[in-house]
Amino acid sequence: MKARIIVVEDEPDLREAVAEYLGANGYDVATAENAAAARGLIEAQSFHLAILDIAMPGEDGLSLGRWLRSKTQIGIIYATAAGTALDRIVGLELGADDYIVKPYELREVLARVRSVLRRVPQPAAPQAAKTEAGNRRFMSFGGFQADFDGRLVTGANGAVIEMAKSEFDVLEVFLTRANRLLTRAAISEAIGFVEDPESSRAVDIRIMRLRKKIEADPANPKFLRTVRGEGYIFSLPTGDSN
Repeated sequence: MKARIIVVEDEPDLREAVAEYLGANGYDVATAENAAAARGLIEAQSFHLAILDIAMPGEDGLSLGRWLRSKTQIGIIYATAAGTALDRIVGLELGADDYIVKPYELREVLARVRSVLRRVPQPAAPQAAKTEAGNRRFMSFGGFQADFDGRLVTGANGAVIEMAKSEFDVLEVFLTRANRLLTRAAISEAIGFVEDPESSRAVDIRIMRLRKKIEADPANPKFLRTVRGEGYIFSLPTGDSN
């Protein structure tokens, strides 16, 4: 099954160039010139990934991405103008999986699409999990349980902890490498980022969001501890296991 991608971009030439290039590389691509058109397409059909221009007339890409996050686990890549670091940070805080800086090379778009799609759950996965439930991988930590195959976390009362894919990616890295010091570079590599100052900031943002969801006191974390000048350690309490 081809991965389905929607490209939301108000510049016609760029929109068509991205769609043509991704289509030539094996993806099923739809395009929209603004957020309203994108909403109509997304309501009518499913997509694996969305590439959203942030600076569009009318509803901007950040607002559209927030709406997408409330409806689906679709992968999101934001496109932002050079020098607008604030847009990138806000996008990551809203649960984006990656970003690209305009003007960009089409090869860079393809590389980032491939990286995000490797981390996005396939639509068929929930059905497959039902038939192979006995083989699913779980890990408990404190009062939480992480289902690696279902890509969800539940609390002590069984309630699902709302978590973006990018947050779960980082959590999985820590759980599968518990009680080990991980540098930002190692975390970036494990989740498919190229290590640079922006990637390090992206890792920090995801960890900040994770702490708010799994720590009783995020300012004094029990699990996800900072080692100043080195990186992070996920402390797995004695007795917790797969």
